[in-house]
Amino acid sequence: MTDQIQSSIVIERIYAAQPQELWSLWTTKDGFQSWWGPEGFRADVSEIDARPGGALRYEMVADSAEMVVAMKDMGQPTSTDCNGRFSEFRPFERLVLTQVIDFIPGVQPYDSIMEVDFIPSADGKVRMIVTLSQMHDLQTTQMQQAGFTSQLSKLDRRFGWSA
Repeated sequence: MTDQIQSSIVIERIYAAQPQELWSLWTTKDGFQSWWGPEGFRADVSEIDARPGGALRYEMVADSAEMVVAMKDMGQPTSTDCNGRFSEFRPFERLVLTQVIDFIPGVQPYDSIMEVDFIPSADGKVRMIVTLSQMHDLQTTQMQQAGFTSQLSKLDRRFGWSA
């Protein structure tokens, strides 16, 4: 990455799973809570209305001692309310989440877009492509990429990841 902010971040995985399995991890409360959040964090879902325009509300909580200390050292809270909506919804194929970024001190709230495509293959695996929109600055965009890559490691362990 250069000093210029990239227009988007694309992260791809190939999992030994069916699209329906991965889909439920994005669209059900139990599924979402089972993996959402970087290592050292968890998501406590209060609402997930998996349909076009449906709400997604959860609290992102630092749940490891290391992350609690890191968040405090950065002057950040150890938990944050997160709000979004499903702005596109094609079961087992594609979903788009629009999340409101309104928790960064000194930064005006803005929308962050996450596109997720599920592409099945003939060998019974599924390719998952996640496209993240840029954040408000380079440092936060890099942190977003690192955090989401960490978050995907939970799925990597569950389904096996092949590059």
